[in-house]
Amino acid sequence: MKVIYLDNNATTKVDEAVFEEMRPYLTELYGNPSSMHYFGGQVQKKVDEARKRVASLIGAQPEEIIFTACGTESDNAAIKSALEVFPNRRHVITTRVEHPAVLTFCRGLSKHGYRVTELNVDSKGRLDMDELRASIDENTAVVSVMYANNETGVIFPVEEVGRIVKEKGALFHTDAVQAVGKIPLNMAASSIDMLSLSGHKLHAPKGIGILYVRKGVPFRPFLVGGHQEKSRRAGTENTASIIALGKACELAESHLVDENVRVKGMRDRLESELLRLIPASRINGGGAERLPNTVSIAFEYVEGELILLYLSELGICASSGSACTSGSLEPSHVLRAMGVPFTCAHGSIRFSLSRYTTDDEIDTVIRELPPIIRRGREMSPFGRDLLKG
Repeated sequence: MKVIYLDNNATTKVDEAVFEEMRPYLTELYGNPSSMHYFGGQVQKKVDEARKRVASLIGAQPEEIIFTACGTESDNAAIKSALEVFPNRRHVITTRVEHPAVLTFCRGLSKHGYRVTELNVDSKGRLDMDELRASIDENTAVVSVMYANNETGVIFPVEEVGRIVKEKGALFHTDAVQAVGKIPLNMAASSIDMLSLSGHKLHAPKGIGILYVRKGVPFRPFLVGGHQEKSRRAGTENTASIIALGKACELAESHLVDENVRVKGMRDRLESELLRLIPASRINGGGAERLPNTVSIAFEYVEGELILLYLSELGICASSGSACTSGSLEPSHVLRAMGVPFTCAHGSIRFSLSRYTTDDEIDTVIRELPPIIRRGREMSPFGRDLLKG
């Protein structure tokens, strides 16, 4: 069975060129980059090259890049550092729609005497900027607002957020895991202090990420022990994956136009055709600025998990906008925060495309999904009434 993979916001295929770039550093050039001998030194040169490639993709300086194990580590490290930089500030601001890497960490802080504000979003998933202005004060240590939402693809006005944060002298962190490689970023002209990136979201392996820390921004390391990463992140470098990430960032930079033209065109065609062919459907985040590869679409009176099961039987990989797969009957926290009606939230499906997605694959989804939705609605009394109407 041919696999049609449309779950790229969850993880991506490792690019063949990326794999070939890292291969020698797994089997032949396995030296420790911290070693004084030539065998390790040649690895260090390749790590330095990777750092430059990552910096180029986001418009940063190489020395502003800290390699980590993943986006979650980067998120945690950024927030924890800000709290140590401002030990007398006991207020943290984030949003209700953050990835759990940020949201769970921040909610945990409330158990340790911190005041945590979670900003609301409107029905289109857009951030309430007035609430941010009203919430931030001289006691705020850090504001962590994602660049783009992983479920809906809605892009937040992070530069405006950064300017507001600067006025109060706090630090600003953004989880840009979903944004990097999909839309242009330029840290040199940005108000962002710290930014998180994860390699497996842009065709690098799992287990590698970065934390960007603007030059001059004070930083306290999350992991201590060794001198690696200029003593900002201890632990022997994951050299093969670092080198792979560098190559992936170089390729992502070269594909940015394709991502925002061809991939976006396929995404737009997919959602417009599904809306046309399937009654009682809606785009979650429709009308807001969104990532070019992401569509979250809700179908009334049908369970998302049932849709995914039928799609999977056809080799089509997508994901649900509901947390039901984890045993919960509640829709995702993102859709709840947006006020998506219960009858829609449970039937929400996310399709996330990549540069490997083809028009034929989109055609297959457009052809196969409408009868699946009809089949699912026939199992529900409300769905049957909808079909009769």
